[in-house]
Order: sequence, then structure tokens, then C-alpha cells
Amino acid sequence: MENDLKGVVRSKGYFWLASRPEFAGSWSQAGGVARQGLGGMWWASVPKERWPEDDESLKFIMSNWLEGIGDARQELVFIGMNMDEPELRSRLDAALLTDKEMAEGPQNWSHYPDPIEPWFDN
Repeated sequence: MENDLKGVVRSKGYFWLASRPEFAGSWSQAGGVARQGLGGMWWASVPKERWPEDDESLKFIMSNWLEGIGDARQELVFIGMNMDEPELRSRLDAALLTDKEMAEGPQNWSHYPDPIEPWFDN
């Protein structure tokens, strides 16, 4: 997504990077200004004793749960005028892991190239 987002006026949401599987990335773009950063941790990476206990919160967490990856996901919204939606979808889909890469698991994902600046100082 390093090229311009032709026709996109606003975009925002959360994303999952294979190279940082425990963390949710945060994305916000309005006009020509875009920001990304740490959005928090996926619940799958939080010890269950630290999860909320109320039924509504647990129901929400589990509504996004997939065996093997937990609640990690791509949740992005794009608003625009004269956007080329098929091209945008194609570009986003090209950034997703293939079935083969998914099968390799997180122990291998940490070795994948990571084009996004670090969220923490090492």
C-alpha cells in the first residue's frame, strides 16, 4: 500500500501482520495524511485470566474467533469517490498470506520481511 490510494478519501481500521502476530496494527488515513501504529494486542495473545468476564464482551471476542489464529484479522474500511474498488481489493488481497504461508505458522512468520517501522524501541 505504499503507492497512492487513488480515489480514497478516508480509510481506517485494524490490521494483522504475520511478522507481528500478537499485535493489532492501527490504520488511519484522511486525504493525504496517513498514520499507522500499535493498536493493541489481539485477545488471543492475552492470558485468559486477564480477559473481561462479562458475557457481552466475551461474546464479541468469540464472534471474531477462528481456530488457530484467534481474533487476529484485517478490519479496514475505505471511503472514496471514483475509487477503483476491484484494484484496491486486488492490492489488499496481494498482501494477505497464501494458504501455504498460513500453514507455516507463526514460528516462521517472524522471519518474513516487515516493511512497517517498528512499534517499539529494541
